[in-house]
Amino acid sequence: MKVVELDEKKLVGIRVVCPDDQYVKEIPKTSALLKQRLGDIQEIVHPARLVGAFIVGDYSEEEDGYWVCVEVTEVKEIPEGMVSLVVPKQKYAVITHKGPNHQIRSTYEQLHRWIDDHQFERIHRAWHLEISDEWGHDRINDFEVDLYDTIK
Repeated sequence: MKVVELDEKKLVGIRVVCPDDQYVKEIPKTSALLKQRLGDIQEIVHPARLVGAFIVGDYSEEEDGYWVCVEVTEVKEIPEGMVSLVVPKQKYAVITHKGPNHQIRSTYEQLHRWIDDHQFERIHRAWHLEISDEWGHDRINDFEVDLYDTIK
């Protein structure tokens, strides 16, 4: 686990809104769809890198959901059925999850304990990120993703 600061990220992708217990199924489906539509997105920074974004908790309808995206240098044109998002420069505690996607909660629990033990404060109402170079396929039982939990 480590602490990093990431610069602003401009993202374009597909927003997923579903019941909490369905994200584990819907995010992989949506990432496969996004991978098929990469050619529709202009100015992609790293086409093999998926960036998932979400805000912890239920604050408003606009903030609900999970954004399955790629980073772009500039948001010029948003393809039909897609959305854009700008994540400001933030500081994160980071851990790598390896294994089935349905076990990701336990990796987050480890990260949250580490944050508490090191006396950082989690910022719930901020964009949290999940960044992976393994996406757009059905590897839900064995994948690797870096979990970025926003802190101050």
